[in-house]
Amino acid sequence: MASAPQSLPLFYNDLAPLNLRDHANWKARAADKATWMIGQHAIPLTVEEFPQAARHFPIIFASGENPVPLALMGLNEGINVFVDAEGNVAPNTYVPAYARRYPFLLAKLTPDTTDLSLCFDASTNLLGDFEDGEPLFTGEEPSEATRNVLQFCEQFEQAGQRTQTFVEELTKHDLLMDGEAAIQQTGVEQPFVYRGFQMVNQEKLRDMRGDVLRGWAQSGLLPLVYAHVFSLDLMSVIFAKQVEQGVGPTPPLPAF
Repeated sequence: MASAPQSLPLFYNDLAPLNLRDHANWKARAADKATWMIGQHAIPLTVEEFPQAARHFPIIFASGENPVPLALMGLNEGINVFVDAEGNVAPNTYVPAYARRYPFLLAKLTPDTTDLSLCFDASTNLLGDFEDGEPLFTGEEPSEATRNVLQFCEQFEQAGQRTQTFVEELTKHDLLMDGEAAIQQTGVEQPFVYRGFQMVNQEKLRDMRGDVLRGWAQSGLLPLVYAHVFSLDLMSVIFAKQVEQGVGPTPPLPAF
């Protein structure tokens, strides 16, 4: 699959607006594989997903000025221990909503508009003028399947806004710090050290004012923070999965 241009979101190679004129007879095929997730080690998350996602993956925050929450599905770039080379997702794996909405998403058709339109990745093989699949339109109206997709994408956008508010609250209190995880593999002298992400500073969290913490507990924000903190213990689990699958990192050279 060709790499997406930097201006397009993760997974998407080309965007086109869904419309009756061009797609009246198109259908959507059910995906039995998630090929768009192959080799993607970090996938965006919304805050609503933290409690469930934290049972499966470490939840981290991207580095930089826009620290988006991410589900870490592999510790090294190009590795996803939950999705094999054919796109098969491991049984009982939670799939982030960001990945479940593919090939659809809501996007602005022009930079000067505030309206979002239902678009899709024009490079996908899941939509087309097929004989089989769910119709995208019924007569001149969106089909029930399309309405359901639109509703899911709208809910995702709303969750994204709540996620942004959550991150803004963390940054307001300067709670995010550069993260580091050191994992010691049996039989290897030097630990493997992973950086390049952000995490909640637990010392600052413990020193937060009581009234702030009470407000967070009442609003439901505090449990989300702890879901992130507790999920970091899964770093070693992901590392072990990489080693088990033969895609672990190369041991560091001994110092002389």
